[in-house]
Amino acid sequence: MAFESAGAGELFLLGRLLFGGVLAFMGLNHFQNAGQMAPYAEAKGLPAPVASVYGSGGLLLVSGVLVILGAYPVIAAGALATFLVASAVMMHNFWAVPDDQMQDEMTQFLKNIALAGGALSLLAVAGTSWPYTVGLSLF
Repeated sequence: MAFESAGAGELFLLGRLLFGGVLAFMGLNHFQNAGQMAPYAEAKGLPAPVASVYGSGGLLLVSGVLVILGAYPVIAAGALATFLVASAVMMHNFWAVPDDQMQDEMTQFLKNIALAGGALSLLAVAGTSWPYTVGLSLF
């Protein structure tokens, strides 16, 4: 199957560690810097900006850890892909900001879209047997 070649399982594990680790760190950052992030969320028009920051932080943290562990891959990858695309469009709408903010917002938009692509790639192989996991899955 997908991980039969020499070293493929180890590379897949390394990719999960890097991908999930970055997302989990981003989630922790939401908790540690909620005071600075909530006004930004409010300025972008999110309802309940403080709760939105903590909720998105929780999603990133939990889903990132699940990716690292290889647990519930359909849930983790699906939630990440959905959140990352939605947050790219809602929070980093570079096409609707002043020129002096456009480059920063475009960079954040593209980062979220690239990460969503990674999550979709994991979702595509979520039905296969992932090497080096804790063995928890719904499917």
